[in-house]
Amino acid sequence: MKALARILLPLMLLATAGWALADDLVAVAGPSGPKLDIGKGGHCVEDPRFMITNHMKLIVHQRDETMRKGIRGGKYSLADCVDCHASKVNHSVLGSNQNFCQGCHAYAAVKIDCFECHSSKPREYRKASHLAAKDVK
Repeated sequence: MKALARILLPLMLLATAGWALADDLVAVAGPSGPKLDIGKGGHCVEDPRFMITNHMKLIVHQRDETMRKGIRGGKYSLADCVDCHASKVNHSVLGSNQNFCQGCHAYAAVKIDCFECHSSKPREYRKASHLAAKDVK
């Protein structure tokens, strides 16, 4: 029984610490989290705590579905995240530490490299800028 307690207690403490970090990162949870422009906001595809903890696993899984199986879109599409969470000010998830992706990653001191290849702007603004570029030529 004592051996089981020695194993379970540290695991329970780690789980509790993980949830505490997730609570801290949710901007509406309190003054210690980042102040983020969440764009359209509203109901996310999952609970905010779940998304904070698991978004990278979801993005990697979605990437594998797209790259290996040709399945585009889906519940955890990066483009859908950007469409919903791009700033109302600069129409991007990057650009300042108030922008959704950049702000949270800066707060957590985690490098963000998704947007070296992927657009940080919602589809409606990518289409508009693409059409404007065609008109210039």
